[in-house]
Amino acid sequence: MSPLSAADAAPARRRLYLVDASVYVFRAWHSMPNEFHDADGWPTNAVHGFARFLLELVERDRPAHIVVAFDEALDSCFRNRLYPAYKANREAAPDELRRQFAHCKALCRALGLTVLAHADYEADDLIGSALHAARGHGFDGVIVSADKDLSQLLGEHDEQWDFARGLRWGAVGVPARHGVRADQIADYLALTGDAVDNIPGVPGIGAKSAALLLGHFGTLDALLARVDEVPYLSSLRGAARCAQQLRANREQALLCRELATIALNAPCDGDAPYARGEADAAALARLVDDLRFGPLTRRRLHAACGLEFLPARSTTA
Repeated sequence: MSPLSAADAAPARRRLYLVDASVYVFRAWHSMPNEFHDADGWPTNAVHGFARFLLELVERDRPAHIVVAFDEALDSCFRNRLYPAYKANREAAPDELRRQFAHCKALCRALGLTVLAHADYEADDLIGSALHAARGHGFDGVIVSADKDLSQLLGEHDEQWDFARGLRWGAVGVPARHGVRADQIADYLALTGDAVDNIPGVPGIGAKSAALLLGHFGTLDALLARVDEVPYLSSLRGAARCAQQLRANREQALLCRELATIALNAPCDGDAPYARGEADAAALARLVDDLRFGPLTRRRLHAACGLEFLPARSTTA
């Protein structure tokens, strides 16, 4: 028998799945029909859609280590203290949706998944901090989200997964998607701004100019230190104007980078590397009854936890 090759003999790398839950809750809220209601008559369409997403993820990859991060810092994030206008363009979530977020967290906990949420830190920060802690235990990350901001966390062996589109990429795939390296994402957003988060950036510098500047100078710090060289970049359209804007908006650019940089020191519940725990059968039974899950979803939830399936007492879905 021939000896194993080095690749065959190498142990499989251990992976921590980090789920950006809010993306999938909001997607379900907007896409699922408003025909699902709980025992008290409140809508549950977002919970039903999120449960289906979570089941597909668990059934497909069977992650042994997983965290699910939720946004609670809607207007209390540390970034709001740095820049009060941060995310000020977003409308507050209605009570019907807030209630469903609570149900989604309860569902995750009943399934034995670690839930991360904090009033001062956003889901991105919790994902970054959990991944940073897990790396100390020899884990790589699988970030389940299409959010470009999260690409800045990708290390050599990490992966980002746009679950809805079935697309996966690592750090080497970031330039093709965003025009800059993974480690340049925060600097890139400092220059271009981010309309979604109401980060202004540097006026007059768009995506192509930002990518070209970072491709030449490497970092925002180097760009600002060598701003006198910018007017001589023949490949940069309006180079003199760009240099003028960079000089005039230096402090704003640095602030925007601080806003765009994901924190790696947020307090996270649970212990890295966040092994999946045992399901809480009693809590799961209460939830599926209260939320009126249909028999198929009930069966899948119980199977995902290795629990015996109990038929619903009364369901509408």
